[in-house]
Amino acid sequence: MSEIRRHELAAFLRHRREHIPPEQVGLERGRRRRTPGLRREEVAQLSAVGVTWYTWLEQARSIQVSVQVLDALARTLLLDPSERAHLFRLAGAVDPTPATVCPSITPALQTVLEQLEPVPACVQNSRYDILAYNRTYGLLLCDLDAVPPEDRNCMLLCYTHDEWRSSIVHLAETQRLMAARFRATMAGHLAEPAWKMLLKRLRAESPDFREAWERHEVGAHRMRRKEFLNRYVGRVVVDHTDLWLGPEAGPRLVTYAPADEESRRRLERLHALALEREREREREREREQRRGRGRENERENGVALSRG
Repeated sequence: MSEIRRHELAAFLRHRREHIPPEQVGLERGRRRRTPGLRREEVAQLSAVGVTWYTWLEQARSIQVSVQVLDALARTLLLDPSERAHLFRLAGAVDPTPATVCPSITPALQTVLEQLEPVPACVQNSRYDILAYNRTYGLLLCDLDAVPPEDRNCMLLCYTHDEWRSSIVHLAETQRLMAARFRATMAGHLAEPAWKMLLKRLRAESPDFREAWERHEVGAHRMRRKEFLNRYVGRVVVDHTDLWLGPEAGPRLVTYAPADEESRRRLERLHALALEREREREREREREQRRGRGRENERENGVALSRG
């Protein structure tokens, strides 16, 4: 890390630390606190690092900073996605966590995803993380909303998620092709922690992946026809297309256009089901809000009666 980067990193950490009230991270302010924000020793304790080491970091000393420590500091300092990315850039490191938030996912792009319905569509990065998706895609292979954001990765789902796997008609062929494409793309990311962590997890959790990976096959992205067996509407045949969102092979818009009229009708039914589920969730949120307001009114009435 260059001297300029070290000083910028030190200033950024110091500024964030000084602007986080202790109450925001569950600490008591106390009477002797001279700073409105956190103390260095508090940041060190919350991040599980040494006080001396963290002090050196804020003093811009030439020390090594691991991605695990940067991740802990980002969580302790309550960094939003932009601030977290800035922290890792200053440290000259690659964020190891899956990209659940991506600058490419603008409101306009989210609108495009919705306008494509009933055609299932999503945005993926080159590591197969699902960054955004429309409602039809969210029910195509599984209930994607029920999958934790950090697990919304097509490689993981294809090799470890039972419902996702059972929805793919030609599973073995799909797994082999995905492993080959993943190996070809990873060649440009061999030193990046996020890629290594995903590979390690796949090898640990899936014997099928280990077998496919040991073949050392490589492949390129290309349009191809796919068949899915959806739990709600039955078999759907689609044509898969990748539309790259920039000059580099990074985020891409993935679409599944129906290959025949029956598949189109089934996707329309799936879209209608997704809309109904969305409306039901909204109705449940409204009911919960009403129940919450009712409980609050009961508490206020109880306080008023006790005072009377």
